[in-house]
This record gives sequence, C-alpha cells and structure tokens, in this order.
Amino acid sequence: MTARAPAPDPVALAGALIRCPSVTPEDAGALDLLEATLKPLGFTCHRLRFEEAGTAPVDNLYARLGDGRPNFCFAGHTDVVPAGNAASWRGEPFAGNVASGKLWGRGAADMKGAIAAFVAAAARYLDRHGRPPGAISLLITGDEEGPSINGTKKVLGWLAGRGETLDACVVGEPTNPEALGDMIKIGRRGSLHLRVTAHGTQGHTAYPRLADNPVHRLVRLLDQLIAEPLDAGTAHFQPTTLQVSTVDVGNPAGNVIPAEARAAFNIRFNDLHSSASLIAHVKAKIAAIGGDWTVEPMLTGESFLTPPGRLSDTIAGAVRRITGRVPELSTTGGTSDARFIKDHCPVVEFGLVGQTMHKIDEHADVADIERLAEIYLAVLEDWFVTNSAAAAAPA
Repeated sequence: MTARAPAPDPVALAGALIRCPSVTPEDAGALDLLEATLKPLGFTCHRLRFEEAGTAPVDNLYARLGDGRPNFCFAGHTDVVPAGNAASWRGEPFAGNVASGKLWGRGAADMKGAIAAFVAAAARYLDRHGRPPGAISLLITGDEEGPSINGTKKVLGWLAGRGETLDACVVGEPTNPEALGDMIKIGRRGSLHLRVTAHGTQGHTAYPRLADNPVHRLVRLLDQLIAEPLDAGTAHFQPTTLQVSTVDVGNPAGNVIPAEARAAFNIRFNDLHSSASLIAHVKAKIAAIGGDWTVEPMLTGESFLTPPGRLSDTIAGAVRRITGRVPELSTTGGTSDARFIKDHCPVVEFGLVGQTMHKIDEHADVADIERLAEIYLAVLEDWFVTNSAAAAAPA
C-alpha cells in the first residue's frame, strides 16, 4: 500500500498561498500549489479554464477524493482583491509572514486561511479514518472577487454535464464578525442594482410650459421608493433595504431645464421578494408618475435560504465543541458564490473572522486557522462517521 502524504500544516499552507499574488483574475501559482498538495493525498484534480468574449480567462480547480455519495464539498476562492498602497502595510502584502500570533497578508482572512484549514482537515480525516464512505471535494475558483462569470457558476455547469452531484457544501467565507464561532451564514440577501433615467425636454427655466422637467419626475419617484419600507423582515432575514447611491443631472446652467435626469439605487432583498417582483414594483411607480423613462436592472444574485437542518446543525455542533460558542445562524452581509451553489445542493458558509478582509494589513489569528481546521475535521467526522447511517443518503 502506498504511503499517503502527511497532513499539511494549515498555517504554513495558508502562508504559501498568500505568497501567490493571485489578484483577480491572475492565478499566480495558487492552484498549482493546491493541486500539488491534494494529489499526494489521493485527490483527483481537474484544472478548468473558462473564458467568454470580453472577459479575462479564469483558472479553477475541482478536486475529489472518493467515487460514491454523499459528496461533501468545500467551496472557496484563491483570488484576492488588490493590496492597495503597499507602503501602508506593516510588511510586504504578499509575504505571508507570521508575527505576533497572526498570519499577515492579502487573502489571510478572505479566504486562503480557510482553504488551507479545509485541506488540512481532509488530510487529518484520511489519517484517522481512511477514505470516506462517499466523497470529499473542493471547488476552488479564481473569479469570486471579480465578475464571477468564469468561476464557480461554470464549474457547477461542468459538473452537471458530467452527471456529478454535490450533496452538501460549506463555503469558507470569513463569516465571523468578532470571534471564531460567532456566525454561520445559512443564506444571503439578494442584490439588485437599478439605474433609471427620466427623459424630458430641455428648455428655459423661465418658460417651464415649453419644457418637460425630468428632474421633478425623478425626485417624485425616489421619494415614493424610500417613503415606505418594502417589508419588516422575516424569521431569518433582515428587512429589505433600498439605498440611493447616486443622482446625476450633469447640468452646469442654472437657467436651463435639463433633458435627462438619472439615479442609481441598490435593493438588498429578503426571500419575500424576487428581482422580477422588485423590478415590477419600480416600473409600477414609474407608470403612475408618467413620462418617458429608461430602466436598466442588473442582478447580482437572488436571495436564498438553506433552512436550519442537518448541514447547519453539523457545523454548529462542531463549532460548539471546538470553540465553546453557539453560532448565530445569519443571512447578513453581501453576496458570495453560495448564490450559485444553492441551486445544486444545501450550502452554508463558515470561515475565519472577517474584520480585516479587503483592508490594509489583512491578517488572521494563527490559533483561529488551527481551530478552523479542527472544526472542519469535526464536520467531516460527524458527516461521514458519527452519522454514517444518515450519510448513506444525500442531504
């Protein structure tokens, strides 16, 4: 029997990943490093490059150990946001150094630390239990911080084309506000951007009867949209919010009625709404006001909820045992690639503390990375060993 490679140290692996400056859409060797770590553990690795006209090509990795079901998947991204002003960092942004009990560098919290913790957890599981009665897989993209066109969504399509199924998934986003174990994300609000343009007729402000002032109509619309809340929230979601981000007229003359007035706003919505119902709501307000308008919607993602159940219970139980904390089940925050995965299997998010993500001097506590690896290990053990009878059926 061929000896399996030893379990990697999660902090060392996270540091090595940070030293790959994988700013979206560059890979910079991060996926090579993961593949080189996973293959000796017995994972079959597939490197997947996707591109569309007008977009940069993106490298992705799907790695799987085991042929059966259930297939428990970890999803994450190796791409990171730019470092910003490197001179403002306490050290080189991509050095991946440990100092003062913390791992420093872009991606430490979001989310190379979590990826390394899961790889270490999978290796420790294999050391203790051998191959799982099912499969452990990793879906790692290089396009989460960017347009999210050539990443997770396309890997999921590739899996579906192969007839390959994910039965449960944990996404390693930095979900914890203050301390490891604070929060598990069981869903996300939807995000809808709308840009509306009121078209009018330019004219002299002294002769308004000869013009059609689009600013007045735009102001009426915005007042109506923000006057009343869209809802009061639900059991698992905050109330839907509408925030105006810009109002633009571009008129330098005080005595001219402009021909156009534009506004943009974002709606973060719960599961009482869909993007279609919200667009219809805005268009109904416009129709009541009248006039000539253009409405340009852009959907980032629909709202979704993975109801509390076996997956969230398994992760919450592991968190309690390792940290002593009872995690809140939350749907707060922005969007993540879980919005794509939810169409394929139950998905929750749990990772490191997110206080420094995207900031100068991003870092993660070394102790937290170690404990996260232990949490992920406990999740795998509960999923495949403790609950082996339940694990025989998909989630």
